[in-house]
Amino acid sequence: MKKNCFILCLFLLWFTQAMGQGNWELKKDEDGIAVYTRKPAKGNLKELRVVCELEATKTQLINTLQNIGDYNSWVYSNKKSEIIKTVNPMNIIYYSQSRLPWPIKDRDLIVQLTIAPGQDALNIQAKSLPDYLPKEKDYVRVPYSLAVWKVTQTPANKLKVDYTFSVDPGGSIPAWLVNATITVGPYNSFYKLREILRAQKSPVIN
Repeated sequence: MKKNCFILCLFLLWFTQAMGQGNWELKKDEDGIAVYTRKPAKGNLKELRVVCELEATKTQLINTLQNIGDYNSWVYSNKKSEIIKTVNPMNIIYYSQSRLPWPIKDRDLIVQLTIAPGQDALNIQAKSLPDYLPKEKDYVRVPYSLAVWKVTQTPANKLKVDYTFSVDPGGSIPAWLVNATITVGPYNSFYKLREILRAQKSPVIN
């Protein structure tokens, strides 16, 4: 009897959270990059989802993500990224600084990037570790961020990316401002990432 009550409580908890979470709503669909947002189960900041295709191999995508120092070339508003620790090539901890428009203070965060290649899908997670390093006085430390990539191969030999992202930027940024601009960064980042990967596949002309 106690076991049945426990299972029922778990179900009700999951159901309540699921009902509180909104459906994905398409906000931008341009150049083959679709950006969605939804209301989270908790909090006021919307969650984000990007769906697109990349003309690349899984190895090329992995190599680009592992090249932390080059994030300035495609990650939106990125000021600086550097590796703190390489647990192994598929498990990297790095430090990053993000530039925000005045008068909002710039943010920094520590991220653990884990890459798990599988036979059917490539699973990637970038999760913040806010207490891994002491805080910098000129930056607001991002207390929470989580990005999850699910990458699969298409019949046309492209990579289909289903990317989700949630963040608490910390500090005193109004939720309405974050929600109003939340699609800009991911769209621009994936647009530039796609261009970088395309350039890697382009033949060299002598």
